[in-house]
Amino acid sequence: MSATMLILVAVAGIFALLYLVIQTKLHAFVSLMLVSLLVGIAAGMPLDSVIESVENGMGGTLGFVAIVVGLGAMFGKMLEVSGGVERLAQTLLKKFGEDRSQWALGITGFFVAIPVFFDVGFIILVPLVYGLAKKTGRSLLYYGIPLLAGLAVTHSYIPPTPGPIAVADLIGADLGWVILFGVIAGIPSMIIAGPLFGKYIAKRIHATVPDYMDFQEKEYDKELPGFGMIISIILVPLVLILINTLSTVMLPEENGFRAFTTFIGNPIVALTLATLLTFTFLGTKRGYSRQDVQDIATKALEPAGIIILVTGAGGVFKQVLIDSGVGDVLGEMMAGSPLPPILLAFLIALVVRIAQGSATVSMVTAAGLISPVISIMGLEGPALGLIVISIAAGATAFSHVNDSGFWLVNRYFGIDVKDTLKTWTVMETLIGFTGLAVALILGLFIA
Repeated sequence: MSATMLILVAVAGIFALLYLVIQTKLHAFVSLMLVSLLVGIAAGMPLDSVIESVENGMGGTLGFVAIVVGLGAMFGKMLEVSGGVERLAQTLLKKFGEDRSQWALGITGFFVAIPVFFDVGFIILVPLVYGLAKKTGRSLLYYGIPLLAGLAVTHSYIPPTPGPIAVADLIGADLGWVILFGVIAGIPSMIIAGPLFGKYIAKRIHATVPDYMDFQEKEYDKELPGFGMIISIILVPLVLILINTLSTVMLPEENGFRAFTTFIGNPIVALTLATLLTFTFLGTKRGYSRQDVQDIATKALEPAGIIILVTGAGGVFKQVLIDSGVGDVLGEMMAGSPLPPILLAFLIALVVRIAQGSATVSMVTAAGLISPVISIMGLEGPALGLIVISIAAGATAFSHVNDSGFWLVNRYFGIDVKDTLKTWTVMETLIGFTGLAVALILGLFIA
């Protein structure tokens, strides 16, 4: 099949994916699977080869992602149930004081969303926002936007959250670089989109606690865990993965310490150790029975399941693009673009994000499309970490009415659609473009 026809097949496949998700409301997993099959057939692949590509794409992706996302979900659930999230917030608010509570909430969100899903973290912490707003008479947005910004930044930029994990696996990026660049991009993103924007927008839109929200302070049947323990447990997997990446760069291959850090800093091993620590120090050591811990872990896998499947479908889409030859043609075309790969990756994710809403689907779709460019241009090492951040940034910006996060904020803050666009959408866009700016600046120093 000619290069022109393969490009047409790719374009038709992308439009078909967007149509299925937006117009027919077909689930993203089913949509990605169906479009992958159609692209393979339209590109002229033998039918048995299409099925083989589907199996290889799903198996190759989930061999890593399913383990990491599953462990991360159990890790986060144990932190949530034990009251660790509440302890983190209470301690930071006390340390910073009422006058700087915006910063406390932003930092709380930043740490909480590393192990805990965005919406869960927000629902747990929003009563603190309500309480502060009632006490001071300020707009909910003064406190809520910093919290949302902190949650959104790490949800998008820092593993082991599912989005960056999926993209890193699909394009072959080292998670250590992703974590490092995610922190570097995330801190200014949180500051600009959180405390600074929150202070600005709260003067223009006064939101109060909605009448239909009757929140009571959550009661815990056990004393909350210590602040130091919570921070230490959250940092364990991140530090181990970073040490692995740095030792690979700084130490010779035959070095014994490097071999040890390569093993213990592997994301699967690091997250297994962190999860075991939560089961022990936040679980059995604090009075939970082994059966309680098992039930909590099992419950954690329910929301993780669909994320794992969507990520696997993204791997299928990528594999079909490669095996059909569409990926090579598409990659050569994009590689010939005058745009730098970081900006190109951002724009692809941004277009999909605006069209269909889901950040996760935007990330995996963009990763599948950009992966041929990476092979053609020979990108590797730190450069791939920046590509992950740029994709995450594009998949964050311009959240609007087709994104579930938009309506979560709309309901919990009791504001109309117009004001949600002025607040949540602008905040997400600031995060995305700040992340892109940092990635582009870092890209100037990384070959």
